[in-house]
Amino acid sequence: MTGSGPDGRTRGTDGPASEAEGRAPGADHGLSETDTPATGTDTPATGAGSGAPALTVVRPGALTTVQDLGRPGHAHLGVGRSGALDRPAHALANRLAGNPAGHAALETTVDGCAVRTSAAVTVVVTGAPCPVRVDGRPVAWGAAVRVPAGAVLDVGRAASGLRSYVAFAGGVDVPPVLGSRSRDLLSGLGPEPLAAGAVLPLGAPCGPPAHADAVPWAGPPVGGLVLPVVLGPRDDWFTPAALRTLARGTFRVSAASNRIGLRTEGPALERAADGELPSEGMVLGAVQVPPDGRPVVFLADHPTTGGYPVVGVVPEAELAAAAQAVPGTPVRFVPVRG
Repeated sequence: MTGSGPDGRTRGTDGPASEAEGRAPGADHGLSETDTPATGTDTPATGAGSGAPALTVVRPGALTTVQDLGRPGHAHLGVGRSGALDRPAHALANRLAGNPAGHAALETTVDGCAVRTSAAVTVVVTGAPCPVRVDGRPVAWGAAVRVPAGAVLDVGRAASGLRSYVAFAGGVDVPPVLGSRSRDLLSGLGPEPLAAGAVLPLGAPCGPPAHADAVPWAGPPVGGLVLPVVLGPRDDWFTPAALRTLARGTFRVSAASNRIGLRTEGPALERAADGELPSEGMVLGAVQVPPDGRPVVFLADHPTTGGYPVVGVVPEAELAAAAQAVPGTPVRFVPVRG
């Protein structure tokens, strides 16, 4: 697990998030033979109780957090953007649920989660393919499903990839912090990761769910993760041999990866310069090289400053695949000049 030390440098620490995200998925997923497409807008069921509709957590899973599009614009305060790691999957779930793209959803890790709904609601699960059940009956993954009031929605273990996204019509309506409902594991901002018995309010539905016969989606990486890297700003801190190793070396996703960064295992990159850099700003997708020489790709909860050299930056559009790469996945960096 990566973290930020007092001097702004990225340090290695242990924690439950890293352990949870380090277990590789491996279970079959089922699609319903009796799926009923959701129609219309959601309204609380008669007799479901007073107050706004809400979710009660039955099974929190290894690590399930609330995520929207994050809180950009606060790096000068030491606050990163955070937000959904697989943004296309998050956006697709909201789209199919009839929500604007910025509504908050649940991001599960490895083994899903289970929640009980206090009112009838339309739900969509995207991201890592997984079994989805309502009161034990299989329902559709990747499509709008109507969940009755009082029923338990169970999102199962990922069959491939790591992270599934669970969108509810109206969104998860927890209080925003600095304009976002996202949980940031590094700063601690936003709602706590889901725990058994926790209650999460839902917002008012915005409209009917969207229907689509087919929606293009890249899916989790199969066979290997290929990441283009725009070299710089500190590629001159590494030897020519190190840059060749970056381009040709055999790296794999480390089990220590988490929402803060994708750590790699493999050959070390040799420095051309000794000494340390003053702490400087870090961006999403930065490929930082700590003293052990193994690249770390910064993801949504990355620190905003760091003192280890950044050999390059992975473009943001390529990071969704990194969010779904299970430990042990081969990684190939493709250096390009900006």
